[in-house]
Amino acid sequence: MTDSEEVTGHQESFVRLPEELTLENGSPEMTPERLQQEIEKYKERCQALDQDRLQLGTAKEAAEQKTRGFQREAEFLRGKLEREQLLSRDLEPPHQELCLAKEERGKLLQEKQALEEELEELEQRRVAWEEQAKAPPSLPDRKMLFKGHVTEAEDVNALVVAPRIQRVLPGGSALLTFEEPEVAQRILEMKWHEVKLDESAACEGRVRVQAEPVELLLPSALEIELTLSDRCVLLSSLPRLELAEEQLLDKLELFFSKQKNGGGEVEQREFLRDSGHVVLTFAHDGVAEQLTKKRRVQVPIGKQTYELKVTPYVSGQITDLQVRPCVCARTVLLSGIPDILDEESMRDALEIHFQKPSRGGGEVDALGYVPAGKQARAVFEADTD
Repeated sequence: MTDSEEVTGHQESFVRLPEELTLENGSPEMTPERLQQEIEKYKERCQALDQDRLQLGTAKEAAEQKTRGFQREAEFLRGKLEREQLLSRDLEPPHQELCLAKEERGKLLQEKQALEEELEELEQRRVAWEEQAKAPPSLPDRKMLFKGHVTEAEDVNALVVAPRIQRVLPGGSALLTFEEPEVAQRILEMKWHEVKLDESAACEGRVRVQAEPVELLLPSALEIELTLSDRCVLLSSLPRLELAEEQLLDKLELFFSKQKNGGGEVEQREFLRDSGHVVLTFAHDGVAEQLTKKRRVQVPIGKQTYELKVTPYVSGQITDLQVRPCVCARTVLLSGIPDILDEESMRDALEIHFQKPSRGGGEVDALGYVPAGKQARAVFEADTD
């Protein structure tokens, strides 16, 4: 506040004399009463200043206390932050382990889901096998003849598969089977043989042929997955008629497509030439099951009626096949035979040559010759002797 401001209360710090007390030369007119008034005013002013000083001191002390409180709080927060940082560093390895544990848990859940899916698939296969086991034990009719050959079976529940292997025999070669395996072994050890030609065939001289072992791949283990079809049936006991396959299939399809005969819409038909049976596939479920319950059905074909056997159709798929190499013990392969004689004369010449013990030969059980330029298919079956 400046000296020119008017005094308005006890809180002012400076006093301004009234203008009427000012002398003509500018100096105030001072009287004892006036001076006493001024002194009183200044006393009041000092008291006000003392009160202001006290209030300011109190406010300063309060501000200092707040400052000290803020400093203490800041120190507390700084210490808390340092402790949390130390704790965070201490918890960092467990946190990493926790993350790894969560990741491992996710992997285990995935493996669990995969195992559950595999278990569900196995359960479905088990149910399917049970369905197959519940199927009627009837089998398709097939004529069989017992020839009196009996052997002691080590495992009556084992399924024995007799191999029947086909192999292409090129031209200029022959398969020679001896009665004794020792003879075949001697022929193979000699390897090269000079065969004298038949002089009566107007062809003199000799031909040089090579003897080689016959190597085959035989099945050693076979795994077949069987599936019971819910829409297919197998028809057996079919008569031998002078009908083409398509005509027979047309008549069977026509009969079994009628609902009054217990059938339904036929989607596919197939004639099995190896057994003479017929497979019918229906378009809807339930038809095959209804027919198999009948077991036998009277079917008119031509002018007569025949009783056909209806059984469930079980399809098989090879899921595992293991083979092993095998060498024929009594059979050798002759190669390099030139085309200089007719087929019968060359066969006679080979048989005569390899029957002679002086040539290392012996009794010939079978001989198959393929002239040059031709091709044949040799069928190998298990030796039951």
